[in-house]
Amino acid sequence: MADFPTSARAVIIGGGIVGCSTAYHLGKLGWTDTVLLERKKLTSGTTFHAAGLVGQLRSSANITQMLGNSVELYKSLEAETGQATGWKMNGGLRLACNKERWTEVKRQATTAHSFGLEMQLLTPREAQDLWPIMDISDVVGAAFLPTDGQANPYDITQALAKGARMSGVSIFEDTKVLKILTRDGKVVGVETDKGAIACEKVICCAGQWTRTLAATVGVNVPLVSVEHQYMVTEPIEGVTNSLPTLRDPDRLTYYKEEVGGLVMGGYESNPIPWAIDGIPEDFHYTLLDSNFDHFEPMVELALGRVPALETAGVKELVNGPESFTPDGNFILGEAPELGNFFVGAGFNAFGIAAGGGAGQALAEWVTMGEPPYDLWPVDIRRFGRPHFDTDWVRTRTLEAYGKHYTMAWPHEENSSGRPCRRSPLYSQMKDAGACFGEKLGWERPNWFADLAAGEEPRDVYSFGRQNWFGAVAREHEAARTDAVLFDQSSFAKFKLVGPDAEAALSWICANDVAKPVGSLTYTQMLNDHGGIECDLTVARIAQDEFYIVTGTGFATRDFDWIRRNIPDGVNAQLVDVTSAYAVLSLMGPKSRDILQAVTKADIGNDAFPFGKVRSIGIAGAIVMALRVTYVGELGWELHIPSEYAIAVFEALQGEGKPHGLRNAGYRAIESLRLEKGYRAWGSDIGPDHTPLEAGLGWAVKLRKNIDFKGRRAIEKQRSEGVRKMLACFTVDDPEIILLGRETIFRNGERVGWLTSGGFGHHLQTPIGYGYVRNPEGVDADFVLSGEYELEIATERVPCAVTLDVLYDPQMLRVKS
Repeated sequence: MADFPTSARAVIIGGGIVGCSTAYHLGKLGWTDTVLLERKKLTSGTTFHAAGLVGQLRSSANITQMLGNSVELYKSLEAETGQATGWKMNGGLRLACNKERWTEVKRQATTAHSFGLEMQLLTPREAQDLWPIMDISDVVGAAFLPTDGQANPYDITQALAKGARMSGVSIFEDTKVLKILTRDGKVVGVETDKGAIACEKVICCAGQWTRTLAATVGVNVPLVSVEHQYMVTEPIEGVTNSLPTLRDPDRLTYYKEEVGGLVMGGYESNPIPWAIDGIPEDFHYTLLDSNFDHFEPMVELALGRVPALETAGVKELVNGPESFTPDGNFILGEAPELGNFFVGAGFNAFGIAAGGGAGQALAEWVTMGEPPYDLWPVDIRRFGRPHFDTDWVRTRTLEAYGKHYTMAWPHEENSSGRPCRRSPLYSQMKDAGACFGEKLGWERPNWFADLAAGEEPRDVYSFGRQNWFGAVAREHEAARTDAVLFDQSSFAKFKLVGPDAEAALSWICANDVAKPVGSLTYTQMLNDHGGIECDLTVARIAQDEFYIVTGTGFATRDFDWIRRNIPDGVNAQLVDVTSAYAVLSLMGPKSRDILQAVTKADIGNDAFPFGKVRSIGIAGAIVMALRVTYVGELGWELHIPSEYAIAVFEALQGEGKPHGLRNAGYRAIESLRLEKGYRAWGSDIGPDHTPLEAGLGWAVKLRKNIDFKGRRAIEKQRSEGVRKMLACFTVDDPEIILLGRETIFRNGERVGWLTSGGFGHHLQTPIGYGYVRNPEGVDADFVLSGEYELEIATERVPCAVTLDVLYDPQMLRVKS
C-alpha cells in the first residue's frame, strides 16, 4: 500500500472503543503521527456486542472521575463529529431488596456524595415512578444517579474514530500485527501483514487478544475470556426511550431500553469460560451459540422484577465473549516488563462506561510518561507472580465474575485459587487458629480464633461489627500490654547492590539514606510533582548494599519504580529477594524480654536503638533484625532466611509464653496503626498526595543539600502552601462503623472524604483519616477551627478532628 506508513510516533493495536478513544485523545494532545491498526473491522472484537450501559460510581474517587470523564465526552461527541452515538443521559437506578443491600446502597450514596456525584435515595414507589413496568413488592429502596446513561457501542466507537481522523490520526482496518519489535528492553516498532512501522510507543488495546499478544514480548496481562449473555426483546408496552438503566443486584440482572424493548442481562454465579485453548484464528464480528439453558435462571429472576417479560417477544439471546480480570478492575498503564509498551484492556463488561475516560487517561500517560492522576486500582503493576499462570487467573476471574452483583461486604476475601503462596510458617499459623486473608497470592493471617473456646477461624461478613471484632480486640490489647507475633513473610523485599547504590537511592528517596551501615530509614519516593510513589523502609546492610522492604501488594509496582529511576550511568542493580526471607514481627512492651531470651546479642536500648538494623543469632539462624514498628510499640521485624523460619518461630513461642505472647494478624495491625496515625499507601497516601499534605514533611531531607526526585515540587509547595491536609477524625459512639469514603463536612460544607477508617480497640473509638480540602489553601488553623461532621450511610454524625497522634505522641513506647 502506497499510503501505509513506515514510521509513527505511536501505534495503537485494536479498534474497539478503548483503542479508538485512545486514538481520539492522542490526536487531541497533538500526537497526530499516531496509527491505529485493527486486524479486522472497528468494533469487530467485543465492542459490537456490548450492552452499552454507562454507570459512573466506583469505590475509588479517581476511577469515578474517569467514568465521569466518559460521560462528559459522550455528551458532546456527536455534535463535534457529526456521527451519531446513541448517547442518552437517562439516569441509572439501583435497587435494594433486603436490609443489608439497603445499607450497602446507602453507603454507596455517601461514597457518591464524597466524590461529588449526585445520587438520590428513593422509596420503592418513587423508583417505580421512574420504571413503571417493574414489580416493587420486594423492594426496600433504590438509588438514582441522574447523570448515568447508555450509548450505542458501535456508533460511539465510530464517532471516536471519526474524531481521531479529524485530528490527523491514521486508522487502518484489515491490518494484522504479526510481531511487536523490541530492542534493549523497549518497543521500537511493529511488524504487520502490510509492512513494518517503526515507532516510539505501542498501546495494546486488543481486548481479549491482549494477553496472548503481550506475552509474545514477555508482558503479563492477567485477563481471560468469559461468555456473557443478554436478551433483547421486541417492543414492550410501557417501555419508553427515557427509561433509566436499571441494576437489580439481588436478582443479578440489569436492564436498558432499546427500540421500545428491553436489553436484559446478568451475572450468573456459574460463568462459562471461553477460548481456554486459545481464540479461534478468524474470530471477529462473531457471536457464540445462545445458551438458553444457562440463561434460564436469569430469566426466572428477571420475571419476578419485570412480569411483562413473560409475554414479550424475544429478538435474540446475545452470547458474546468478553475479557474479565481477577479483581474485576480493568488494566491500564505501561508494562513493567517492557519500556514504552502500554496496555488498555480487560474491561469486565463496562468498556463502554469506561472507554472515554480510560482512553483519555491512557493517552495522557503515553504523552506525559506518567499517569495523569493516581490510577492504582487499575494499574497493570498491581499484579504479581500468580498472575502469570493462566489457569490461576481464570479460576480467580470466574469468582470475580460471579461476585459482580453479590454484596460488596467490607473486608471480603476471595476464596478461589487458594492457598497459593504460603509462608514457611503457614502450617504453624493454621494450627494456631489463623483465619487467613490473601494478597497477591500470599496467605496471610488476618486474625486468630480461640480454638480452645470453640471459635471457628472463619469470616462472617456484615455491615455491622463482624465476627472477628473480639478476636482483633484481644490481639490489639496484647500488643499494647504484653507482646504479639505477626507473620509478615509476604512483605516485598529487594536488595539494591553496587558501588553506586547510595547515589541511586539518594536520588530516588525523599529522606536521607546516606547513613552508616546499620542504619534504617523510613522514606517516601516521589514523582516530579512531589506525589508519593512508594512508601517503604531502607536498611543499609553494607557500604554497597541496601535492603528495601515494602508492602505485599506493591511488589511489582515499587520494584518497577525503583528500577526505572536509577539514573543512567549509575552502577547499581536491583534484585527481588522476597522469597528468600520469612519475616516475624515481634511487637509489644515485653518484646525485648522475649527476644533477649533467644539471642546472645545485646538488644538493649543503647546497643540497639530505634531505627537500626543488626544481624543477631537465633536458634542457629543469622537473623536480620530491624528495630522498626507499624503498630506504635517497642519491637523488631525479624527477617529470617526461609529455611530457618520454623526454628526461630518455635524459639520465640517457647520463651514468649511466660510473657503473654500472642499470635496476631493483619486486622490487628490495621487497628493499631490507626491509633498511632501511621499512613497506608493506596489509601491515605499515594501519587496524588505529597509528604507535606500527608503530615510526613519530617521525612523529607529539605534541610540537607542533597538533590532528589521531587525536591523542587516540595520546595515550591512549602513556600506556597497546600490545598489539602490529612487529619484524624473520631466519633463518640463506639458502635459507629467507619470503613473509609465517608464524607467530611466542615461548617456544613463538603470538604473531602475518609481515606481509611476502622476501630481503635485500645482507645475504644472509631478512627478515620481523610484530607480536608480548600481551593484557597489549608493550614493547621483552618483544619482545627471548623465544626465537623461525617456522613455515614447518608446520615451525618458529629466528629472531632485533630492533627496530633492519638496514641503515644511522644514516641516514648516505640523508643523505650
